[in-house]
Amino acid sequence: MSEKKSKIDQDIAELKTEDNLPRHIAIIMDGNGRWARDRMLPRISGHKAGIESVRAVISTCARLDIPILSLYTFSIENWNRPAGEVKALMKFLEKALESEFLELKRNNIKLEAMGRLDMLPGNTRRVLEKTIKKLSDNTGTILNLCLSYSGKAEIIDAVKKLASDVENGSIDVESIGEKLFSGYLYSPHLCDPDLLIRTGGEFRISNFLLWQLAYTEIVVSEIFWPDFRKLELLDSIREYLGRERRFGRVKSK
Repeated sequence: MSEKKSKIDQDIAELKTEDNLPRHIAIIMDGNGRWARDRMLPRISGHKAGIESVRAVISTCARLDIPILSLYTFSIENWNRPAGEVKALMKFLEKALESEFLELKRNNIKLEAMGRLDMLPGNTRRVLEKTIKKLSDNTGTILNLCLSYSGKAEIIDAVKKLASDVENGSIDVESIGEKLFSGYLYSPHLCDPDLLIRTGGEFRISNFLLWQLAYTEIVVSEIFWPDFRKLELLDSIREYLGRERRFGRVKSK
């Protein structure tokens, strides 16, 4: 057993004794393009390299019994990238879903997706739905892929559904509150993230989970996503554990 693997196993064992691990970790996987540029490679090479980080993060969350892991996989704004890159990304997503199925199955991962999924190419959506169905009986970590996703779009879509229910009389305006509104979001059964990790050193949330991140703890890693592995995830969780979450209350004495 390598020294690095031994340390990871030890760190996971120690963290599993904590009683306040995050229930939901969300990740903005940033830096693929810059990672590729630094190596004078095409951008798609960065995305391909990032799959190792995805695999490492998923398996670690499974070992820690983290209930939910949300990955910002493809934003609505990403549709504005060059057509060739978008097409390559969709093909890459299809291949990744197919090639990673057995690993997801082995880790007892339940797959979900949220966003404006109707914007995905037909075959990409079919592969996604097929993989979700094949993993539907799993009972471990929920892997929530945010695809064709935008926080603003999610809120707009929720407002439209809510307005329609008000118009048809099934909802009274006076009953609208945070809890009711949350029920109109894409995946209301998922609790809000406790921890948001952004790789690549940028300090912004990039239109991600705008409603749900109201009191989420944010950890920014300088490391580009393709180099973000198990140790980096564990370090981010430790930083989270060192925070005092007050949710607007005064600091405890």
